[in-house]
Amino acid sequence: MKRLTFISMLLFVLSFSNLAGENLVIFHAGSLTVPLKKMKIAFEKEHPEVNIQLEASGSRLAARKIADLHRKADIVASADYRVINNLLIPKYASWNILFATNAMVIAYNDKSKYADSLNGNNWSRFFIEKGVRYAHADPNIDPCGYRTLMVWQLEGKRLENPALYDSLNAHCPRENVRPKSVELLALLESGEFDYIFEYESVAKQHNLRYITLNDSVNLSRNSLSDFYSKAIVNVSGKKPGEYIAIKGAPIVYGITIPNNAPHEKLAEAFLKFIISSKGKAILSSCGQTPLRQVKIEGDTSYFPNALKSYLLKQ
Repeated sequence: MKRLTFISMLLFVLSFSNLAGENLVIFHAGSLTVPLKKMKIAFEKEHPEVNIQLEASGSRLAARKIADLHRKADIVASADYRVINNLLIPKYASWNILFATNAMVIAYNDKSKYADSLNGNNWSRFFIEKGVRYAHADPNIDPCGYRTLMVWQLEGKRLENPALYDSLNAHCPRENVRPKSVELLALLESGEFDYIFEYESVAKQHNLRYITLNDSVNLSRNSLSDFYSKAIVNVSGKKPGEYIAIKGAPIVYGITIPNNAPHEKLAEAFLKFIISSKGKAILSSCGQTPLRQVKIEGDTSYFPNALKSYLLKQ
C-alpha cells in the first residue's frame, strides 16, 4: 500500500517536472485582475515550481498583443468571449472556453453630484444635467467601453427616448474615455469623476458604492438576449480601417490557449484550475459568477484531451 502511494506521488511530481522553473504568461482583462491574482497564489502554493506572470489590459488590446504585435502568451482571458472569436480564432487560437458572467453598474463616490437622488431607473435624467462628470473605458480597447455605449442605447430604448444616446454621448467628452475600465477607479476615488461605468465584480472587489441598473440594460440576463441585441456598437477590426459591428448580448467571459503558447501543458494545468471547483469558488468570492457548466466554441478537434476528459467528469 505504501509502495503504491509512493509511486502515485512520484508520477504526479514527474507530470510537472518538465514545467519546473517555467513562467506562465497570461494576458487578461483588467476586470479579472483580482480573481486571477488569488488563483495565481493558490496555484503556485500547490506547484511552487511554477511562476505565473499576469499582464492586465483591455481585452481587445490583450488579443491584439498577439494578433498585431506577435507577442507570445500561454493564456488569453477576455471579458467578452467574442473578442477571442473575432480577433484570434482561427489563426492565433483554435477554441474558446466560456466560463464566467458579470453585470454593468454605475460606480460613484461620497461626493458624486446627485448621488442621493439616483437609482437604476432614473440615472440618465441626471447624467445630462450640467456639471455631472462621468467616464467609461475605450470601446476599441476594452469591452467594458462598448458595453457602456450599449447600456446608453438600451436605456434609450427602455425609456422610449431615441435622443438619449446622443445626449449621453455629448455630455461625456473624449477626455473622459480611458484605455481600460479599471484605470477609472483612482479617478473616481480622487473625485475627478462623479460616476464611472464599471463591472459589478470590480465595484465589489474595490468596495465601491454603485447603482444597480435595470435588468433591461445591465447585460446580465440570458432571458433578455433579444432586447440586448438591439444595441450595436462599431469597433476597430483586424485591419486598419476595418470595423466590427458588435451587438449587445449577456456578458460572458472567454479564455483560450494561443496556438503558439510556449508552455502549453502548463497552461492546460492552470486552465483546469480556473474552471475547477476551487477556481469557481475564487471567482464567486470576488463577486463574479462562474458559469455552472462551461461552454466551448471554435474548433473542438484541437481542444486539449486533458481538458476534454476533465470537463466530461464535471
